[in-house]
Amino acid sequence: MSARTFVVETYGCQMNVHDSERISGLLLDAGYLPALADSQPDLVVFNTCAVRENADNKLYGNLSFLAPLKKANPGFQIAVGGCMAQKDQDAIIKRAPYVDVVFGTHNVGSLPALLERARIEEESQIEIKESLEHFPSTLPVKRHSAFSAWVSVSVGCNNTCTFCIVPSLRGIEKDRPMEEVLREVRAVAEQGVVEVTLLGQNVNAYGVGFGDRGAFATLLRECAKVDGLERIRFMSPHPRDFTDDVIDAMASSPKVMPHLHMPLQSGSDKVLQAMRRSYRTDRYLGIIEKVRSTMPEAGITTDIIVGFPGESDEDFQGTLDVVKEAQFTAAYTFQYSKRPGTPAATMSDQIAADVVAARYQELHKLQQEISGSINEASIGKTYEVLVSDHEGRHDQSRARLNGRTPDFRLVHFEAENIRPGDIATVVIESASPNFMVGALQSVRPTRGGDAYDARVKESGPQPLMLGMPTLAALKTLSGS
Repeated sequence: MSARTFVVETYGCQMNVHDSERISGLLLDAGYLPALADSQPDLVVFNTCAVRENADNKLYGNLSFLAPLKKANPGFQIAVGGCMAQKDQDAIIKRAPYVDVVFGTHNVGSLPALLERARIEEESQIEIKESLEHFPSTLPVKRHSAFSAWVSVSVGCNNTCTFCIVPSLRGIEKDRPMEEVLREVRAVAEQGVVEVTLLGQNVNAYGVGFGDRGAFATLLRECAKVDGLERIRFMSPHPRDFTDDVIDAMASSPKVMPHLHMPLQSGSDKVLQAMRRSYRTDRYLGIIEKVRSTMPEAGITTDIIVGFPGESDEDFQGTLDVVKEAQFTAAYTFQYSKRPGTPAATMSDQIAADVVAARYQELHKLQQEISGSINEASIGKTYEVLVSDHEGRHDQSRARLNGRTPDFRLVHFEAENIRPGDIATVVIESASPNFMVGALQSVRPTRGGDAYDARVKESGPQPLMLGMPTLAALKTLSGS
């Protein structure tokens, strides 16, 4: 009997991306194989997000496209996991009774057994655990990249932001012992990984659980000692817990990249208070000032919510003013989305959708102007770019490559016979708000390039393992 094939569709944050790597690792261990681009998979797994309403719409829309495929082929299986599964539980089966498995954020490891049970019993399986029993780092993982890895330092969140449902779905914060984190970092480096991103819902709260508020800065310094690593990144810190020792660790460790992604959410102190964000704009801007005075080359990116309940024109202007002062290299901006179960959803002063949309467009336009100006100022400058194996292409030319600068800006450049995972020295020739275009000057081979070559030789590129199927692919599969 031939091996069953699978794809994983991932929505949401980097934590979900990393969880999807674990889902892929579990399925591979259970004997599944990644589906090829021109084939119909035997299993589609949706790893869902619950932060915004459009994530719900995307899931149920994609499930509806799969309904004809399931009807025509009862052996085809569909599984839904992640934060929305934790939130909606049996409601998913009520809306889409053809779904085979629903599993939560705390029991990813149960997926292969649940799929087998659903197949044998010919009945949908729902398993949602309310708390984490084993840290997910103990599960097998199939990384999307051969040379770049996510490493979780904690799971869960202790914050009580009024717009966010994540703490109730992921649970309270649990920190991994530092030696366990470092053991994983050393292990992936030995496998050829040259870039590690440390992950947590609030990474700079790391250590509070075991009584060491300086633990995250210590962890950064210890990771920088690991042989073979070229780049260390982290996300996402909370301004409330951000300390000077983290800035010192970034500045004193060349391997720690000069990039800080720190959510602002709003530039209005009144709105921040209503969000229960526990910092104010002067605190936020003070951190940025310290970072830039220590690392002038640092890139700062952020998250901003527009249209939070009660946000006045004056409050929104405050956000525009902070964005102008902060000069973010990029900002991930979102229209406020009411999420059932959060305090903000019951607030009386909800903002009209057309007002929220107009504010979003104004903020987006401003940030595009700032990003464009920052990138244009880099024309003529030289950067080291870690050549990517998964950034989106803007054309079909195999000679057009791309990657990230140390401050996390995207660069496209023309080159041949360069391996993903190597480091290219590129001089910037032109720029737009979302990326820069450069000319190749030289290439430095790394162990990451060796790791990429080894993976391709062993199994070839596997573009469908993560991030697929897209909406268009699902329509094709279902015949819609």
